[in-house]
This record gives sequence, structure tokens and C-alpha cells, in this order.
Amino acid sequence: MTSEANELKSTNKFLVIALIIAAFFLGSLTTKVATLEKNTAPAIVPADANQPAKANPSPVASKKPKTVSASDHIRGNKNAKITLITYSDYECPFCKNFEPTLKQLLDTYGDKIRLVLRHYPLPFHANAQKEAEASECAAQLGGNDVFWKYSDAIFERTTSGEGFPLDNLGPLAAELGINQQQFQSCLDSGKYEKLVKGSIAEGQGAGVQGTPSTFIVDAKSNNELVVGAQPIEAFKTAVDKALAVK
Repeated sequence: MTSEANELKSTNKFLVIALIIAAFFLGSLTTKVATLEKNTAPAIVPADANQPAKANPSPVASKKPKTVSASDHIRGNKNAKITLITYSDYECPFCKNFEPTLKQLLDTYGDKIRLVLRHYPLPFHANAQKEAEASECAAQLGGNDVFWKYSDAIFERTTSGEGFPLDNLGPLAAELGINQQQFQSCLDSGKYEKLVKGSIAEGQGAGVQGTPSTFIVDAKSNNELVVGAQPIEAFKTAVDKALAVK
């Protein structure tokens, strides 16, 4: 065999090994991304809202999330004894699919529960941080109701995995009756960057590892964490348990 043939054989062998290594790391990265979005935990089997659950999920005990304060946005009865605190990402496809479940829970339990959305933009979702800041600017200029309308609109119009175009954040605000110039000035200033990043840190301190993650907090501040976009039955079980606490 000629030296050129030997050299070609060695080169091909090296390329095959390199491709195998690259495939391994790509697979590991893909798994990590999916885990963060679905927030997989051993005690719960996460499920996309469009897919059946693979097991009978149950809530798990967790550390305490930050107490609801004036900086939080509340949907439903502000004085409800049961609070559902969801850490969410506007670009997360599982969060998008989970939104109808939260609304259905509010319809089911009425004034008995309240919903709180906290920001947890994942680092590999390029627009999620600014989208979260935009929702806070919408709240500043339009109040609590506009915050929820703005959040709903982003979830409805975002493309899962790609996000909502940043150039459309201002026009969306105008569509909801917000002064677009004032909104854009707020967003460009980065006024709420620290608040959003603080929400991430607080969530991590309470045990959040991905999105969506929802704490069900009862009247005595006991809480359970339901991980992922679970079927509504998983949340009803936790809410009913919380309602039984006197």
C-alpha cells in the first residue's frame, strides 16, 4: 500500500472518530435543553399539553418560593387563600401549551385561587429576557390587566423555539392601547432587566430548574411544586389538598 493510501486511510479514520464525538456532545446538549424546558424531575413525569402523561404525576415538596408581594402580577381573586406561582418563559413551547391549563384552573376554582406569573427566561432562548422586560413595561404603563393581556398575546403569537420578534414588542403594546413611544423608551432603558434576573435567582433558590414550574401555596404557606406542563388532573389534586388545609 502506498504512503498516500495509508495517509488517506488514517485521515478517514480520524474523521469517523471526530464525527462520533461530535454526535455524542450534540446529543447531550439536546437532552439538556429539553430537560430545562420540560423541567424533568424524578418524582414527576413532565408532559407536553398535547401529549398524554406517561405516568400518574404527583406534586413534590419544595423549598418556599418568595412570598407574593406588590411586585407580582396576580390573576384572579387577589385575596384568594390558594396561590399558584408559575415560573415561566415566553419562548418555552411547554409554557405556551401550559397557559390554557392555568386558565382552566381559574375557571374551575373561581375565587378560591389566584395565579401569579414569575419570569424565568432560559439562557438559550434569545428573546425571552427582553420579552419578560417588555411585559413589565406593559404593566408599568397599563396596569395589571394589561400585563396579563400582553403576556397572553405573546404566548398566543410566539413561535415555539423561535420566540416573538423583538421588533414586534412595541407594535403589540400599541395594539393594546399603550403609548408605543413610552413603551419603547422603557424597554430600551433596560429598567426591568434586574427585576427579571432577580426572579430567576429567586426561583433557583426555591428549587426551580426549568420551565414551567408551578408552586401551589396553601393558606398556611405550605407549598408543593408541580413540574412541567402536566395535565390538569395533577394540579387539581394539589389544589384540592391545599383547599383542605384550615
